[in-house]
Amino acid sequence: MAEVDKDGGSAAAAGGGGKAPTVKSIFVYPIKSCRGISVSQALLCSTGFVWDRQWVVVNSKGRGCTQRVEPKLALIQVELPIEAFSQGWVPKNTSYLVVRAPGMAELMVPLTKPSLQSDGVSVWEWSGTALDEGDKAAKCIFVDGCEPFAEDLWKQIKINELTFQGVMLCPRCKVPTINQEDAMQGSEPTETMMKFRSAKALEVNATKTKYKGRVYLGQMLVCEDKDSSWRKVINVGDIIHVEKILPSYADVAV
Repeated sequence: MAEVDKDGGSAAAAGGGGKAPTVKSIFVYPIKSCRGISVSQALLCSTGFVWDRQWVVVNSKGRGCTQRVEPKLALIQVELPIEAFSQGWVPKNTSYLVVRAPGMAELMVPLTKPSLQSDGVSVWEWSGTALDEGDKAAKCIFVDGCEPFAEDLWKQIKINELTFQGVMLCPRCKVPTINQEDAMQGSEPTETMMKFRSAKALEVNATKTKYKGRVYLGQMLVCEDKDSSWRKVINVGDIIHVEKILPSYADVAV
């Protein structure tokens, strides 16, 4: 994106001899919908500025994500080598796009062409095949936090190098309706949550479960990394890396 300094521009355009408009600033956005880079010059190619919107974050279905759906993409900062904006520059094996986000480890994406491809990628009306930056980049698509109840569809996650498998949605009993201060039982939050967290509301396949009339809150996870030194730790603030996601609630176990 180039910003124009319009001071005196109308006079110049009309032939009045005034000050001509000039390019005031240039921004390149390497990852679509993430923060841009202010540059002093930008090369042009058939698709616009070189390096602009060359990458896109996609969800598990291959659909491109923007700040319209994931506002926290605005927190992702990117950095390219300064020489990447020079004419004739060719990436080396040591050339990287550096990606940073709050609470996440720095990600370095090689600027050399990746060997992997992903089919079924779509951005707006376009769909087709895109170059895939690999597993390391994929394990970073979750920046900080997640949408409410996103964990429902998490099939496999990793926390502090520990791998957890999602087993089933967790049906809640009546305990949450009991006031823990005076032991009085009420109807909330179950009554409200039945409207959007029951098996019927979620449209899960609950025909064979004894929990059919329950409210579902959270998911049951099983840690699969058991060994003789079973003293591994999860800390407050540890990053959750979502590695596998179920496509819909129809695939969720209850």
